[in-house]
Formats: sequence, structure tokens, C-alpha cells
Amino acid sequence: MATLLYVKANPKSDQESRTFRISEAFINAYRKANPGDQMITHDLYAENIRPITAEQLQTRYTPKDESVRQHPIYKYAYEFKTSDKIVIAAPMWNLSFPAILKCYLDYIMAVGITFQYTENGPVGLCQGKKAVHIVTRGGVYSEGPAAAFEMGDKYLRVLFGFLGITDFTTIAAEKLDVIGTDVEGVIAEAIKKAENKGLNF
Repeated sequence: MATLLYVKANPKSDQESRTFRISEAFINAYRKANPGDQMITHDLYAENIRPITAEQLQTRYTPKDESVRQHPIYKYAYEFKTSDKIVIAAPMWNLSFPAILKCYLDYIMAVGITFQYTENGPVGLCQGKKAVHIVTRGGVYSEGPAAAFEMGDKYLRVLFGFLGITDFTTIAAEKLDVIGTDVEGVIAEAIKKAENKGLNF
């Protein structure tokens, strides 16, 4: 039995969010294909994820043992470390993703849990996992002249690679705010891709 971690970063509801319409299709397909797997869902806005405080920072380099697994500064990192598959659903905002997702990522980046320092530099401790980033964008940023401005998916790929996760797939619905786009058609195509990926993830 595998564990899938589903992280949602959008203040809109599942029905209002174009991103969540796609990610929920992925999750529903995954559940059908893997009914025995454990699923952990974090709606970051519903959970009111906050930036790390100065007090919490003081615990960052303390020894890691079972007693700290439920500490607010570590629980997300341990959960990330013990999950086999990760799904990030976050729209493109201002060339990146919602800031609340960065807050969450700061929690999972924990020395001694998800990565460690060695004499040869940092080493990721999350090898063998696989990840999917589901994203919606108003314009076209996967290719062409605007690709250089896309910072969200690039950041996630680099960060996950730092942690040792190299099996990383992006499902993107683009051009959604461009006049003349068949928005529902683009979303429907992305949903189809998400369902196919969910069945085989």
C-alpha cells in the first residue's frame, strides 16, 4: 500500500478553481485505480499555513527523533518524507505560485529529515518518490518567449530534485485568460490527461 500526499494551494473551492477541477479528476482516477492506498490531503488555505516564525526557526537544527514528529515545524516534513507520491495543485500567480505554497515548502525543507548536509554538500533524502504538479495559467508559459518568465514549475522541479525526487510530471492548462480561447475545451483536455495520469501513477 502506497501513500499519496495531495497538496492544494488555492483559496477557491473545488468547483470554482480551474486548477482543482483538473486535480480532483486526477485524484478520483487515482482512487479508482488504487483503492487500498492511503491519501493525505492538505488544503493550505483551509489549514491557514503561516510563515515560519523566529521561535520555530530556533528548533530547525535540533536533533530529530520520534518526539518531534508532531511538532508544527517538523510534522509536514515527516509526512512528506514518508509519502510515496506527491501531487501539488497550484495555479500560476504572478509568474510563480501562491505564496502559501512557499510557506508549506519551507516546512518540508528540514535538515535531517528530507535532506542532509555532508562533506560533499547537501544530499536529498527523498529518492524513489514521484511527483505531479497540476497548474493552470492565463497565458502560454511552457514554450515560446514567455517560457523564461515561468518560475513556479521550475522552482518545484529544482526543489524536488534537491530533495532527490527526479520523477516529476507537469500537467498544465494554458492560455485560459487569452481572449478567444476555448477555456472549457482546454480544461477538458487537461482533465483527460490528469485522469490518464491518475490511473497510472
